[in-house]
Order: sequence, then structure tokens, then C-alpha cells
Amino acid sequence: MTDTSTDTTTSTASDAWRLYHERRELAVVQPLGSLALVNTQIIDSEQPVWGVPGRWAPLPEGESGLKVIAAAADGIRVDGEIVDGEAIVRGKDDPNPGEVVFSDTLRGFVIAQNAGGYALRVWDAKSEGIENFGGIDAYPFDPSWVITAEWSENPAGTTMGFEHLKDDGHTREEVIPGSIRFTHDGADYDLAAFKSGRALQLVFADATNGESTYSVGRFLYLAPNADGTITLDFNRAVLPPCAFSYAFNCPLPPKQNRFPFAVEAGEKNVLAKDGSLLHG
Repeated sequence: MTDTSTDTTTSTASDAWRLYHERRELAVVQPLGSLALVNTQIIDSEQPVWGVPGRWAPLPEGESGLKVIAAAADGIRVDGEIVDGEAIVRGKDDPNPGEVVFSDTLRGFVIAQNAGGYALRVWDAKSEGIENFGGIDAYPFDPSWVITAEWSENPAGTTMGFEHLKDDGHTREEVIPGSIRFTHDGADYDLAAFKSGRALQLVFADATNGESTYSVGRFLYLAPNADGTITLDFNRAVLPPCAFSYAFNCPLPPKQNRFPFAVEAGEKNVLAKDGSLLHG
């Protein structure tokens, strides 16, 4: 008698991965998906913002958001109301963040900057990226890249500095809730993942970057298991938002998260309709 339980488990996991991948491709083309972001502009003085009407200005220090100055003819709506004069758009760090609508396809949000101040993000549901999107290239599902690692909690308040793509070498302190340890090809690895909502976000690089995958690195979202382990399913490694839009500023993999081996699993690159790299 042939034992088919392993084959069935692999098939089920492969089907789940395929559905996950399809949902990823749908998510990035939504009106607020990664491909819709067309501009992130820091506002440190009264100024226009590329692609949208009105003038934008910072608020006094300690206040969340930005001020927009516009005429009713500009058609800008803040929290559902037409702006005719001035309005305050509360930042994403406010318990009740503001929303800006410029047109049927253009929307905006205000985000806080790590070094202080605020920026306006503009999303276009008909962006060039969305219109030219052909898909997310990915490796086939491979069960050998589902790795069980050890998880141990760090002392409360443990942080680590992460460099971001556009921060000129400066780092941002992120809370590191625990340590992730595993062994691959006889070498031990101790990884750092920071909090991202209810999950952990692992920013990693490997030998495929710049060859078969996006050069900057990839993300993997994790959650510890009840038995003191944590599962690294690299089949669910995803491209960072900056692979979809240059208007994002993504964290870079720290030294301990840079693998000398090739992780041939997960997403590779964003493709245009003709099969070329969308941002090649």
C-alpha cells in the first residue's frame, strides 16, 4: 500500500500558496495598493505637490498632519467636505487620520516622518504601474523551504536600528520582540524581525538578489508558534513595496539577515505586461 499522506499535505500547501499568490497580485492593483502610490512628498514649507491641486504647508510643531490651501474649483475633499480656503488633514499617527480625495481616481494620506514633520502620499487608481502590470514572478512552491526555527523572547524594549533605502545611512530603531535561530548547511543564523501590526516582519537578503530576485531584498511575515518554535515559510516571501513604486521607502536587511545562500522560493520580481521588469 502506498502512503499518500505526504503528497496530500504538499498538494494542500501548494494550493494554499497558489491562492495566496493570486490574492497578492490582486492586492497590489487596488486603489490603495502598492502600484497605486505615485508620490510621497515631504512638506517642510508651503508648496505645491506634484500631480495634485492646492498648496500644502506644515502645521505648528506637535500637531499631527498638514494644512491644505485650495479653492472650491480645485475639487479637493478633506474628510468628505470640499475645501474652499484652508483645511487640516490629520496624519496617520492621529487616532482619527484624515483622508483627501482629489478626484475619482486620486486620493491622499498624510504620514509622519521618522525624523519629524509630515509628507503627503498620493495614490492613483489609474497609475501607470497599475495599467502596465503583468504579474508578480515567483518560484514554484517548494516544501523544502518551509523551515522550523527556534523562537525566544527578548527582554521588553529590545530595539535595533534598521536602515531605510532613502535615509542616507541613518537608522530607525525598531522593537525586536524575540530571537529567531535556525541552521542551514551547517551554519547557524540568528535573525532579527521587528513588529508589524500583530505580526513580525523579517527583512532579508540572499544570493538571488539582483540575479533572479529584486535587488534590495524581500519580506517575510511571521508569528511564533505556541510550542516555542517559529515557521519560516519562504514560499511566502514577498517583494517590498519599493519594488512596486519608487515612492516607497523600504527597510533594508540588517547584516544578520543577509544569507550567503540562494533562497529559491517566494516572489522574484514585478513584471510588466510584456514580461519585462516593470521597474527594470
